[in-house]
Amino acid sequence: MLYEYELGKAADILVKELFKLKEGETLVITADTESDPRVVNATARSAFSMGAKPLVVWNASPLGVGKAADPMLPQEAMTALLKSADAWAEFNNQWLLYSTPYDIAVRENKKLRHLCLVGMNVDMMVRCIGRVDYPTLRAFEEKLADLTRKAKRVKMTTPAGEEVEFENDPSHPVNCELGYADTPGSHMMSGQVAWSPRLESINGVIVFDGSVVPPIGLLRDPIRLTVEQGKIVRVEGGKEAVEFKSWLQSFNHPRMFHVAHVCYGFNPGAKLTGDILEDERVWGCTEWGVGNIGAILIPPDGVPAPSHSDGICLNTSVWLDGNLIIDQGQVVEPELKELAARLGRA
Repeated sequence: MLYEYELGKAADILVKELFKLKEGETLVITADTESDPRVVNATARSAFSMGAKPLVVWNASPLGVGKAADPMLPQEAMTALLKSADAWAEFNNQWLLYSTPYDIAVRENKKLRHLCLVGMNVDMMVRCIGRVDYPTLRAFEEKLADLTRKAKRVKMTTPAGEEVEFENDPSHPVNCELGYADTPGSHMMSGQVAWSPRLESINGVIVFDGSVVPPIGLLRDPIRLTVEQGKIVRVEGGKEAVEFKSWLQSFNHPRMFHVAHVCYGFNPGAKLTGDILEDERVWGCTEWGVGNIGAILIPPDGVPAPSHSDGICLNTSVWLDGNLIIDQGQVVEPELKELAARLGRA
């Protein structure tokens, strides 16, 4: 009965406001055996109640994500299904994002509206979807993205010892993840601004002190990455650092040691749980990805790699062209600060 009523409202917001699903449209809902069936069923129920056609697909949980999941997926059947869908809610815990069925579906199905909600559970859906002031959060994210887009050089630090600098590439988009999936393409949950810098310009130390997914989850000890010209040249820390380095090495592919993107996290309801979908939206964090880069970040084809991992850096300070806009996770730029107060995060 956890949040039974609130979950219904959140599912209605997802279907009606974010997907803007229309009567007669087919909504494919994908889930694996690690997914929360209450979220799946609430979404299907909401879609059906407003005249759409929900189609729920459960599969055995792969042992990897992205293309590492390919050998364990019913690829041909899943690809055929997604190529004919109008909308796709992805609730898989082991995400299909960047898998071969995903790549083909978003490339060939020009009408497909995909929303990546990997690992979604009832608590997260209520806090991060059902209780969000979308107009204010949209204004906040668009202002932050605009400031970032105009910046030539970026510096980030954290209390855990991170100090990294890079240049932006004006040909790479700065994407606001607003939570809406009402236009064709691939979309993410609200509360994130994501981009790929000029990759070879990334130099310094990145410190993951929140979580790393895959392969670990919540971290007990920080993982320290020394980055030179966009490549991870040292991985330092305790047992989890050894585990992370071994995971990267296991693919025997040079791109797995390259930084892929950086994101701001600013969903007012998000908290650190070990679920990467939520973790990378914790207020005031930044998230760095390594490995595969999607076409949404570097058009038109991205930069392929066997898999992808995301690591969370908490309480980040950010300078854009020398101007401090975020101080240890708290926004200090005046317009952003006012919007944050309206979101309850002054």
